[in-house]
Amino acid sequence: MLTNLSDLDLRLIRVFLAVVDARGISIAQSTLNVGQSTLSAQLSTLEVRLGYRLCERGRGGFRLTVKGERFERAARQLMATVGGFCLQARDIDKELVGTLTIGMVDHTPPDQQARLSRAIARFRTRDENVQFSIFLRTPEQIEREILSGALDVAVGYFWHRVPSLDYTELFVEEQVAYCGREHPLFERAGSIAVEEAISHEWVGRSYPVIEANARAITGGIGAMADNMEAVAIFLLSGRYLGYLPAATAASFVAMGLLRPLNAAELKYEVPIQLVLQRTARRSDIVAAFLDDLSQEKQKPLALAAAR
Repeated sequence: MLTNLSDLDLRLIRVFLAVVDARGISIAQSTLNVGQSTLSAQLSTLEVRLGYRLCERGRGGFRLTVKGERFERAARQLMATVGGFCLQARDIDKELVGTLTIGMVDHTPPDQQARLSRAIARFRTRDENVQFSIFLRTPEQIEREILSGALDVAVGYFWHRVPSLDYTELFVEEQVAYCGREHPLFERAGSIAVEEAISHEWVGRSYPVIEANARAITGGIGAMADNMEAVAIFLLSGRYLGYLPAATAASFVAMGLLRPLNAAELKYEVPIQLVLQRTARRSDIVAAFLDDLSQEKQKPLALAAAR
């Protein structure tokens, strides 16, 4: 019965996996440069250590038993864990080692996506071995996951302030009211009066937008959405009016699928902020990334200059 792992056990497990990958001892012997009888003896030793048979082998061919199939899955997990440990041990002398998890709201403007990408590129020039992850979340999810530690930093719009979080404005996003090509107002879009616009059904947000003022007033809410892609789908149906970030709507406008109702009056601005936990000391990884993001924030982007 296997109660602890020795170097020999690890070697035997590697032999077992090599035989499974080769689908038999005869092919594995050339891969491992070991004789067939030696491989068979090693498999038998491992089976004795485990207390059950892993495979049928002989003239009838090679086949894993049910327990052998389960052991194979466990063995591969073990080898992956050992490999991960070796990588961590090798890189432990690097300046920055660990993970950085970033949350974002959907449809971040392209120039801001480029700024974030450049910050990541700058970070990767450091002496580091950091795994990045980026997740799209709603504003509520972002705040909840920042508080729980599931996200390290995030970028989004937040209509209230959680005392234990820090918020820093990165840029201001312009939201404009649009209609789809199939909407009755489409042909006259561009100078639709506010009074006429609010007589139609609108797409509402499942979260409050406190910057919406008299110029961003809407009519009756006929549909709800918690992300920009959903808003766009409703608008393209031609049944609703609604607000989209100008950068998000640009491609639809270029294709003739959307038009702004009245860009002078039916619009509002939203501050997009960087949010993270309020703490006396940032982790080295987070502090380094914030520094890189700050450096890129001060630089003009080639993408923005080319427009």
